[in-house]
Amino acid sequence: MENFIVSARKYRPDTFNSVVGQSAITSTLKNAIKNNHLGHAYLFSGPRGVGKTTCARIFAKTINCQNLTDKIEACNECESCKSFTEGRAYNIHELDAASNNSVDDIRSLTEQVRIPPQVGTYSLYIIDEVHMLSQQAFNAFLKTLEEPPRHAIFILATTEKHKIIPTILSRCQIFDFNRIKTEDAVGYLKYISKEEGITAEEEGLHVIAQKSDGAMRDALSIFDQVVSFSGSNITYSSVIENLNILDIEYYFNLTDAFLKNDISSALIAFNDILEKGFDARNFINGLASHMRDLMVCKNPETAVLLDVGSSLTERYLIQSKEVPLKFIYRGLEICNDADIQFRNSRNQRLTIELALVKLSNLNEVEKKKGADSNSELIAKTEEKSTSEPKRDQEKSAPAEDENIVDVKETRVQVPEQKEEENEKENGNGKENKWVHTRSISIKDTLKGESPKKESSETEKPKEDTDSDESKLKDVRLTTELIVKTWNAYAESIKAEQPRIYNTLNQCQPKLDETGIIRVEFSSNAQRDNFIHRIKSGLVRYFQNELKNVEYQIESTILSNGESQKMVYTDDDKLNFLIKKNPLMEKLKNSFKLDFDN
Repeated sequence: MENFIVSARKYRPDTFNSVVGQSAITSTLKNAIKNNHLGHAYLFSGPRGVGKTTCARIFAKTINCQNLTDKIEACNECESCKSFTEGRAYNIHELDAASNNSVDDIRSLTEQVRIPPQVGTYSLYIIDEVHMLSQQAFNAFLKTLEEPPRHAIFILATTEKHKIIPTILSRCQIFDFNRIKTEDAVGYLKYISKEEGITAEEEGLHVIAQKSDGAMRDALSIFDQVVSFSGSNITYSSVIENLNILDIEYYFNLTDAFLKNDISSALIAFNDILEKGFDARNFINGLASHMRDLMVCKNPETAVLLDVGSSLTERYLIQSKEVPLKFIYRGLEICNDADIQFRNSRNQRLTIELALVKLSNLNEVEKKKGADSNSELIAKTEEKSTSEPKRDQEKSAPAEDENIVDVKETRVQVPEQKEEENEKENGNGKENKWVHTRSISIKDTLKGESPKKESSETEKPKEDTDSDESKLKDVRLTTELIVKTWNAYAESIKAEQPRIYNTLNQCQPKLDETGIIRVEFSSNAQRDNFIHRIKSGLVRYFQNELKNVEYQIESTILSNGESQKMVYTDDDKLNFLIKKNPLMEKLKNSFKLDFDN
């Protein structure tokens, strides 16, 4: 029976061109070899399974190749390449820093560096997981890393670059490896499936690539696991069954149920998901991701952000046309709120079910809002029409007097008694027989009352305006008025903001000789609390109550000689507790605590 070799080893790249998803780095290394611009120390950093050690080995092999190809690749035929492939190369050394992290290990390495290579031009030292070296080992390695022999090149690899001391980083050329993109991973998995004679659905390979989280080695390990489960035919259903992944079909069906306001179907689907052993929080996060994918499909420019297969992309595009954008926005908010409340909830299942109920009622809520807005518009229109003068309802009333209003023309015929006065004023009575007016009461005209001139009517609102302004100007700012308005504002916020109410109730304002409203506080913290939390709302209330009266509010601190009952703010209390126990400040910052109003 032939020994099985896992795909991560069997299909490990052995040339720069076969490295997946790191074209920028491989091109840089190839150009360095081509132009003979080789550094003495390199640092390869990045997530797990993205090709750091693989690139280090290919780089080391290509440097010592005696017959480079035109594409700057190793020939795999010379003695140096064959010895590397067979694992007997004496000029390429690999060291695991996780198990060789002491000063003695680095000392033996520095002694070995002095020996020139027997085959090839350079001796290459690949140190994997270099961040595991101790502080003393790093310091012992500094001198050798900065000034190694001409034949020595160091290639350091790590997943945690931040743990390496800056003096080491400054001596290396640093290459940051990217996570493998989903499409790149899918393409490589297709290549392996073809080589192995395996039939694979693209959607299933997409799930494997997404599950690997950007690590090609993880993707290949998952691929081997799925092949062991489903044989030579990999389908989407077999992948999600083997990896215990929630079928995306649930999210499409739930979205359809939300649009139909079908609460029962949504709750039954959620119960089915829980019975299959899926976590409720993972479900709500997946639903939020589904809403996000529908949102990006709304615009062709953002549709490229969708990270699924071609067939699923088509389904997302179809459903995104059926879902309103406002529904998606509110759905994302509901899912996010449910995720936040999930951890602290005692009944976690109920938290998710309430979110599903809200999502199922979103369409009804939007329709109700639209109906309310339409009814308000109709009510305003009717109110406007009923507020018109009654003359509009009496247009067809018979005329019993010649001195009535022609409603259609909005003119009034001047009586003969008035004609002589008009003739004296204007010099021509015939031309002034008809006088335009703003509004005339037909009822008054039928009673025999003479219509008034337009000038008299236009003067009346002006007199009313003058009287209103004079009333406002007659208001005088007094301490009693200020205290009354101050206490009225305090009472208005007593229920919602009791702490601000207590502050306003204990610090009463006074009007000084210059007309400035002064409020005295016993501490800077109390004054700052007034300026930042209270003053803006108080000023708005004063503006509404006192109208055009000019005033200015200033806050001051009581002098040491004055005595007043101390009022401690939340900041005062917190500072007092911090003085007694400094750990209180750490507790506040750790949990991001704040005061309730």
